[in-house]
Amino acid sequence: MKTAMIAAGLVAIAALPAAAQGQERQEATATFIGQDGKEAGRATLTGTSAGVLIDVEVSGLPAGQWVAFHVHETGTCDAAGGHKSAGGHFNPGGAEHGYLSENGPHAGDMPNQWVDADGTLRAQVFNAMVTLDGDQAIRGKALMIHGGKDDYSSQPTGDAGDRRACAVIE
Repeated sequence: MKTAMIAAGLVAIAALPAAAQGQERQEATATFIGQDGKEAGRATLTGTSAGVLIDVEVSGLPAGQWVAFHVHETGTCDAAGGHKSAGGHFNPGGAEHGYLSENGPHAGDMPNQWVDADGTLRAQVFNAMVTLDGDQAIRGKALMIHGGKDDYSSQPTGDAGDRRACAVIE
């Protein structure tokens, strides 16, 4: 019996690399469009078993301040319309906005990000409430950077200001 259990354990261990190879990492990209309609930066998104890692760099933002960073529900970025085409925050669960809200946050809510003195935001943000594909999928949605910081409680947007840069997740 003990020999059979050891043999079964060795078979299971030997199968781990094969199982891991079958789980390809999901990736997506997004190109930010500024208020002027020109390219302002890029993001690379990596799907994991626990959420999505977003590596972002965007320029032309308000220098030396915090700005809101969200996933919006619609994958359209029309600069001429102030990026309102991206709709509201991604919120498939119908939660309230904000980390400080008793019934929040939205799945698309993410922490404020710091913009350097040169007007460039560089960050790596992890969102555990979304996936690239499947349940809570954000592929085909939009990433949005606002002109002000999110207060994490005002409804429905956190009083985050205008929409400065938008990117469709592809």
